[in-house]
Amino acid sequence: QVQPAESGGGLVQAGGSLRLSCTPLRRIFNNYEMAWYRQTPGKEREVVAAIDWRSGRSHLVDSVKGRFTIFRDDAKDTMYLQMNSLKPEDTAIYYCNEFKGALDIAELTNWGQGTQVTVSS
Repeated sequence: QVQPAESGGGLVQAGGSLRLSCTPLRRIFNNYEMAWYRQTPGKEREVVAAIDWRSGRSHLVDSVKGRFTIFRDDAKDTMYLQMNSLKPEDTAIYYCNEFKGALDIAELTNWGQGTQVTVSS
């Protein structure tokens, strides 16, 4: 089974930037709604940003608005998360997957390995 592959994570100081990538997506999921999620130890996975693949219209959670941008390259079947002005509380493993609603994350399957983002203060 093909899994999405996340990349681009790393260690960065507070205020820094990272760009995460995820591919493939449309080839795996029969869904036009995709999203980035993150998880920290002891906490449930949460959605960070979602995008409608057809229109490009996006939605971000309040904690990352104005700092993160989600976008996709249809030709490359790749989704990105541009993260600026990073804060220590953004430290987490970031994953990509289809989006079925913020309350339905537990129902999602076929997760990739994720990419670790660590923001130092």
